Amino acid sequence: MKRVLFLILTIFLVGSCPLLTWAENIPLLSSEAQTIKVAEKTGRAVVTIKTEVRERVGVYFPFDGFGDEFFRRFFEEFFGEIPEREFKRMGLGSGVIIDREGYILTNEHVVDSADTIRVRLSDGREFKAKIMGRDERSDLAVIKIEAHNLPVAKLGDSDQLKIGQWVLAIGNPFGFVIEGSQPTVTLGVISALHRDIPSLGYRNRSYSDLIQTDAAINPGNSGGPLVDMEGRVIGINVAIISTSGGYQGLGFAIPINKAKRILNKLIKGERITYGWLGVAIQNLNQDLRNYFGLREAKGVIIIRIFPDSPAEKAGLREGDLILAVDGEKVRTSSDLVRLVSEKAPGSKVDLRILRKNKYLNVKVILGERPQEESLVQEKVFRFRGMEVEDITPSLRREYNLYSEEGVVVTYVEPDSPADRAGILPSDVIISIEGERIRNKKDFLQIVQNIEGDCLVKTNRGFFVIREESGR
Repeated sequence: MKRVLFLILTIFLVGSCPLLTWAENIPLLSSEAQTIKVAEKTGRAVVTIKTEVRERVGVYFPFDGFGDEFFRRFFEEFFGEIPEREFKRMGLGSGVIIDREGYILTNEHVVDSADTIRVRLSDGREFKAKIMGRDERSDLAVIKIEAHNLPVAKLGDSDQLKIGQWVLAIGNPFGFVIEGSQPTVTLGVISALHRDIPSLGYRNRSYSDLIQTDAAINPGNSGGPLVDMEGRVIGINVAIISTSGGYQGLGFAIPINKAKRILNKLIKGERITYGWLGVAIQNLNQDLRNYFGLREAKGVIIIRIFPDSPAEKAGLREGDLILAVDGEKVRTSSDLVRLVSEKAPGSKVDLRILRKNKYLNVKVILGERPQEESLVQEKVFRFRGMEVEDITPSLRREYNLYSEEGVVVTYVEPDSPADRAGILPSDVIISIEGERIRNKKDFLQIVQNIEGDCLVKTNRGFFVIREESGR
């Protein structure tokens, strides 16, 4: 039997652990005195964040497993409504003071859904905090306590970081076990830059362009600062990759420049918006680069254009290679996402593209990035048991299609109205009720108003798809 080692990515709601002994015999670029100075000065601005989430859970009802509403009503008639109990779920994380009047930067997931937030300063004082602003996509939030003349951490410039540079991770690891108001300090180097990690079930979060460090990070360090040897905050600790749930040398932090771009809006409680191009893209491997005659490892290829998106309005096409945004090279899909997201919706950008061996400049007015759920829902929209997609080059090859217009059926639910009508995957729908269908956008608009049985024309002929209750 094969043994599979699962890599567990954990987004922590609490801190880090001191593992400094390994560095005792390594010649540091900064003196020990400097390290102590940074730890003391910046450590005063690091706080512990305690959260409480109250949840109401119904008491177990003996007939729930049978799904019998009669017995439930019989029970309530004689004994009253089934009671609920309130439970409290506790969370711990870290944060860093960025303003003398009590503004604290942390991770959004640290305070997400919290009913009560309490902050403990390094001197032991505790305050109740409120959320000023939060942004799920960047996983950043600002909270505030009513205190004044607080120690403040200085924010650095994460664009100037170098691999191998010494850093300190400061936070409150395992706060539920390790008591004490002073934060833990761990030492390491920047292992890599511009790292991407999965967001797991958090579809709206984007963990891209991260700083990787081997400074020890453990549960409880989330929201704490990663600082350079001058004591400047250059990142906000957010996650680790581990096979055990604990520190294994792979920690990640959000670059502080990403936080600085939205910090004022978070403080004011304003909604954070991101630029959006409206394309699905793919990185280029060596075979693709050779095919397109690219000598340099750069560029991404458009594999899909979302209907009514800025990309569609600007005339971009599937198969176009995007090489640069406003003169800045695009080497990977993460580069394109970052460069576009940093722009405000409504911004005009200049894309350098390669189309059929010709280099072109295309002006695009960016839109506002929609929620990921809306993109997913649009993609898997089902009408009477069938799903359709625009006819792309890949689907044309897969289904051996010759049609230029229409939508191709990619899935038919068994025993659905579409299935019983005789619709098959690979059918191309050309019209519905006489309405011409050129693309998926047309299809979605037309079927929203369809009532009763409808006549569908495909590349194989006409079919009647019936409307049935409950379907």
